[in-house]
Amino acid sequence: MPITHAQVAGRAFLEPMSKDTSYPAGPVGRGRDILVRLCERIEAERPADLAALYALTHAATEEFNALQEEFWAAGSAIDTMARDTIATDFELIARAYGFADADLEELVGPRDW
Repeated sequence: MPITHAQVAGRAFLEPMSKDTSYPAGPVGRGRDILVRLCERIEAERPADLAALYALTHAATEEFNALQEEFWAAGSAIDTMARDTIATDFELIARAYGFADADLEELVGPRDW
């Protein structure tokens, strides 16, 4: 299902990481895929409140937790810049879909990176 929301449809998720050669292209691409799937789920499920949104963002965060192993295997990590980039994209997604009051820390609550 393609993303239809104009604000996120053309977004280059994780762009700073894509431009930095210290981050491997494979895991960064899979991270972008996680964020695209999150947008698709939000559009398909239309969460009615923050609790429903957080359920979706927590599932996506768990996928990033698993992706961390791939960064390590490639000699990289989800470091401070990567954490900020990922979290910024989560926040942008929440705001784009009308959840301006979403708490950034709660959006990525189960993170271990």
